[in-house]
Amino acid sequence: MRIEILGSGGALTTPRVGCQCPVCVEARAKGVPYSRSGPSTFVHGPDLLIDTPEEIKDQLNRSQVTSIGACIYSHWHPDHTAGRRVWESANADPTHYPPRNRCTDIYLPEQVAQDFRTWLGSWEQYAYMQHLGLVNVIELSDGDTVTLNGTTIRPFRLAEDYVYAFLLEEGGQRVLIAPDELNGWVPPDFVQGVDLTIIPMGLAEFHPLTGERLFTENHPLMQREATYVETLEMVRQLKAGRVIMTHIEETTQMGYDDLLTLEDRLRADGFNITFAYDTMMIEV
Repeated sequence: MRIEILGSGGALTTPRVGCQCPVCVEARAKGVPYSRSGPSTFVHGPDLLIDTPEEIKDQLNRSQVTSIGACIYSHWHPDHTAGRRVWESANADPTHYPPRNRCTDIYLPEQVAQDFRTWLGSWEQYAYMQHLGLVNVIELSDGDTVTLNGTTIRPFRLAEDYVYAFLLEEGGQRVLIAPDELNGWVPPDFVQGVDLTIIPMGLAEFHPLTGERLFTENHPLMQREATYVETLEMVRQLKAGRVIMTHIEETTQMGYDDLLTLEDRLRADGFNITFAYDTMMIEV
C-alpha cells in the first residue's frame, strides 16, 4: 500500500480566509507544505478515497491518483463531505448521448448512512447522482468488511459512535486510519501494534512549543474534541510502528517548520510521529 495525504488540514484550513496571522500569511506566500486543505486520504492499491472535503477536486487534480476504485466516508461532518459533487466532475460524460458515464462505488458505514439521511442533504444528493449513474451507493452494516484489490477494509465505530475509523489489512500489513473525532477513545486490542496509524493531531489547548494558551479555559470544544495531549496518550496505547498526525487545525498556530521542530522533540521523547502535509506520500 501507498497512502497519499490529499488534505492535511482540519475544519479550519490553513490559510484561513482573511486571516493575517503569521502562519496564514506564510501559507499564502509559500503554498504546500505550509498550506493545508480539508481532510482527505487516498490509499493506492485498493484505490480507496476516504472522505471528500470542499477542496477534493483540486486535491485530486494535483495528486498522483489516476483511478478511484471506491470511496468510503468516516462521518457526516461538512469538512469531510461537502465536496461530494466531485463525482459529477469525475464521472459524468457531457458529450455523448446516451452518456457513457463512469460509476464509483460509495461505501457508507451504518451510522454514516443514517446521518446522511438527516444532515446537509447528503442522501438526496447521492440519490440524485446515483439516478444519473455516476455513483453506486452501498450501505454497510456494523461488522461488515470490504475487500478491494486484495486489501480488506474494516470500518469500526469510535467512542463518538457516529464516526468510524478504518483498519486496512493486506499481505500481513495493518494500517489504521482514523480521520477525526477521537474524543474519549481508548484503542481496542485489535488495532494495537499496527504498522502505521494515521490520526488527527487533536486540538492544541496550549501551543505545543511555547506553552501559550490557545483556547480560553473551560472552552466547550475541550469537552467535545480530543486534545493534542490526549492524542499523545492514545499513541502510547496504540504501540504503532509509525504514526502520522493529520487534521491539523489552523488554530494550532504552527507552521510547517514549527511542526518539524516538534517532530524532533517528540522523537527525543520516544515518539515515532510525523506530521502530515498536503501531497505527502507514505510507503507501507
